[in-house]
Amino acid sequence: MSSANTESLPATFNRLAWSNLAAQSAEQVALAAAPIVAVLLLGAGEGETGALQTALTLPFVLFAIPAGLLADRLSRRWLMAGAEALRAASLLAILAALWFGVLGLPLLAVLGFIAVCGTVVYSVAAPALVPSLVSPAALPAANARIELARTVAFAGGPALGGLLVGWIGAAPAFGCAASLSIVAVVLLAGLFEPARAPVPRRHPLHDIREGAAFVFRHDLLRPVFVTQFIFNTAFFLILAVFVPYAVHRLGLSASGVGVVLGMYGAGMIAGALLATRVMRRLPFGSVIGLGPVTGVVASGVMALTAVFPTPILAGLSFFLLGAGPIIWVISTTTLRQSVTPPRLLGRVSAINIMAYGARPLGAALGAAVGGTFGAEACLYLAVAGFAAQALVILMSQAVALSQQPEMAGD
Repeated sequence: MSSANTESLPATFNRLAWSNLAAQSAEQVALAAAPIVAVLLLGAGEGETGALQTALTLPFVLFAIPAGLLADRLSRRWLMAGAEALRAASLLAILAALWFGVLGLPLLAVLGFIAVCGTVVYSVAAPALVPSLVSPAALPAANARIELARTVAFAGGPALGGLLVGWIGAAPAFGCAASLSIVAVVLLAGLFEPARAPVPRRHPLHDIREGAAFVFRHDLLRPVFVTQFIFNTAFFLILAVFVPYAVHRLGLSASGVGVVLGMYGAGMIAGALLATRVMRRLPFGSVIGLGPVTGVVASGVMALTAVFPTPILAGLSFFLLGAGPIIWVISTTTLRQSVTPPRLLGRVSAINIMAYGARPLGAALGAAVGGTFGAEACLYLAVAGFAAQALVILMSQAVALSQQPEMAGD
């Protein structure tokens, strides 16, 4: 695997990587600014901000599969550019509504919903485009570059959005996000995408069934999906109760909670930076098992805070939850790209994103268990969830892989 990480990435991929950084940063700045504007400018309460957050997450459930169909039928480069242009247009519309003083919560929710639709299409099409731009041996390094951009945006975007709204105002925040989206469109427009064979026109339901059957019948991809679904449930089970738990049990202030939660982003960046080295030195299957096992350790460390209530343990837990799973994302993305025929990559990528639907399930479970039995019960239940997801992947054929699989053909 050493060649997998020493091979330089081509210039055409670097355009995609920079576009991805701009797009991900635009998303995070806008997602951070929207609820702040809703509360400070529009006077929204908890219920209204909850409804806004629902509008900003629904597109991932509603449009991931249609986006996958489009990514397998159309030029992925132009599909991504169009999606990013849609996001830029919606952000500019928010900016104009602010300028003319007509922005209300319903309009913010609708325009935010449209912007996130662009995010969904971009997120589905990008992993499907990468294998056509780099050699199979360079896939781990390319995916690490993509995930590093995402983690940098995840760590810095919300802070930038909050600072812009707090220091300058709402308009500059959305203007910054729109400008980043436009930069992403320009970079994509100049990207060379190799031609693909024409796709026969069939009923969309046939194509959806084909993509789903490929994932759920595949001995390597099925356990990866199940593991990711359980992981997201257990992770959001912790997130649902952590803030009140940190304040009342760990004695943290608002800034202290922010620092501890920030360790998650720090872990993601560390994991993305180390991913190619880890994948060079360990068997491919061992790297796939590393993230879920790290999740078990991290959840155990968090559960220890019920006995030893110190924020140091909580910060360590979030750091591990960021570092290990980001290596999991890079390795399983590489696996998915390797074993999936190119004509199915969009749909398979979309089904992977559907695993994010476990997040509201985990949050709802946390609210129910935490409200009835207390936050500590959620932490213990999360340990059981993380143990289950580790068991699923460790019992699969994926962890037995000695190296990255050969690229599948159509």
